[in-house]
Amino acid sequence: MAALAHRDRVPLRGVPPHRLPRAVSADLSGAAARRIALAAQGFADRVPVGPPTRTHLRRVVARTRLLQMDSVNILTRAHYMPAFSRLGGYDEKILDRAAWRSSARTPRLLAEYWAHEAALIPVEDWPLFGWRMRQYADGRWRYTREVLQRNRSLTGDVLGVITGEGASTPREIEGVLGIDRPAAGKGSWWDRGEVKHVCEALFAAGTLSSVRNDHFVRHYDLAERVVGDHWAATDVAETDAVRELVARAAAAHGIATTADLADYYRLKTTQVRAVLDDLLDEGTLHRVRVHGWDEPAFLHAEARTPRRVARSALLSPFDPLVFYRPRTQRLFDFHYRLEIYVPAHKRVHGYYVLPYLLDEHLVARVDLKADRRAGVLHVLAAHSEPGTDGGTVAEALNADLRAMASWRGLGEVVVHPRGDLAAALAACGGVGAAP
Repeated sequence: MAALAHRDRVPLRGVPPHRLPRAVSADLSGAAARRIALAAQGFADRVPVGPPTRTHLRRVVARTRLLQMDSVNILTRAHYMPAFSRLGGYDEKILDRAAWRSSARTPRLLAEYWAHEAALIPVEDWPLFGWRMRQYADGRWRYTREVLQRNRSLTGDVLGVITGEGASTPREIEGVLGIDRPAAGKGSWWDRGEVKHVCEALFAAGTLSSVRNDHFVRHYDLAERVVGDHWAATDVAETDAVRELVARAAAAHGIATTADLADYYRLKTTQVRAVLDDLLDEGTLHRVRVHGWDEPAFLHAEARTPRRVARSALLSPFDPLVFYRPRTQRLFDFHYRLEIYVPAHKRVHGYYVLPYLLDEHLVARVDLKADRRAGVLHVLAAHSEPGTDGGTVAEALNADLRAMASWRGLGEVVVHPRGDLAAALAACGGVGAAP
C-alpha cells in the first residue's frame, strides 16, 4: 500500500523535496563522517538530567530504528544496552513494557521480527517486512521448512491452541495437544521439537509474533494481538517497503555506503540500488564523497554534522553503531570481531568484548562479565587502542564502568590483570584489582 509508505516516510524538516537537487557534489572528511554517524545514532543528543523515561526510550528508538537481540546474558541482554549507552542508567522495565507488557495506558511500541537478525522494531514498521514474511512463508531455516512440510496438520493444531489459549510457549502447546516429549537438552536446535519449529516458521511468516516473560522465554501469539489489527493487516508492496527501509537505514546512519544501507535491515545490495534513484530524486539522500572511503557515500537530508561530539559510552557488540564491522573499521579505524565462538586460548581480547567510545573515537575495548550472585562487575581484560592516552582513557572508563555496575545492581568493579589498559584502570580510585 503506497499510501502507508508515503505517510511513514522520514520527513524532511520543512524542506520541500522538489527544492533539493538530485546530485550534490560534496567532499567530507573522515572526521565529519564520524560526527554525522554519531549524531544520527543519538550520541549528540542531551543525556536526561533525571531518570530516563518512556519518552527518552522513544527518542532512542527513533534514532536506531531497531534494537538487535541476542541470547548471551553474561552482562545483560543485548537489546537493553543501546538505551543505556545513549541515556545512562535507566529502568529496563520501561523497555519490557514497550515490547512485552502493553496495556491501555502504555500501548506496545516494539515488536520482534527478523530485521538486522532478531530485533525489536517499532510496531508501525511491521508492514514493511511483509515481503520478507512472504519469503519465509514456510520458515526461515531449511530444517524448519522440512518439519513444516511433513506436519501441515500440526500448523492448524498449533494455531488453534494459540487462538484459544492466548500467548503460549511450545511446551504449553504440546501439553494442550497431548504431545509427550522428553525434556530438551541445553537448548540444542535438534532438541526443539516439532511444535517449536512450527511456531518458528509461523513467526517468520508473520502469522505469529511473540512476547517474553521475565526469564526471556518467548510466548507465541497471533500477530494481530501483538502488533494490532491495523498493522497486521496492512500490506505494503515490496518496492515501497524496501524504499522505506533504505530511507530508515539512511536516517539511522546519517551517512552510509550502499553496503551499509543493505546491512542495516539485511537487504540485498541489488534491492538497495533499485531504490536509490527514487530517494535521490525526492531529496531524501545526497551523493557525497568521504576522504579515505573507497566507495561513494549517501548523506541523509536530515543528517547533522556537530562541531564536536563529547560523549563516552560502553557499546554492546550488537549496537547499531558498530554491528556492521566493515563500517566500524571505516569510520573509527577499529578492527572488531566478537570472539565468543573462538576457542579461549585463541582469543585476542576476550569473550564478550565491548568497544568504548570516548568523544569521537573508539579508544578501548573491555571484556566484561557480571557476577550477579557476588555483586561484582568483572573486567576480565582491558585493552587500549594505539595512539590513545591510557591515563585519560582509564579515568573516563572507570566512571563508565561504575555507572554500568550501578545499572546492573552490582556493588564492585574488579579489574583483572589482562590487557595493556588494566593497570591504569585498576589504579583509578575505588576500582579493585584482582590478584
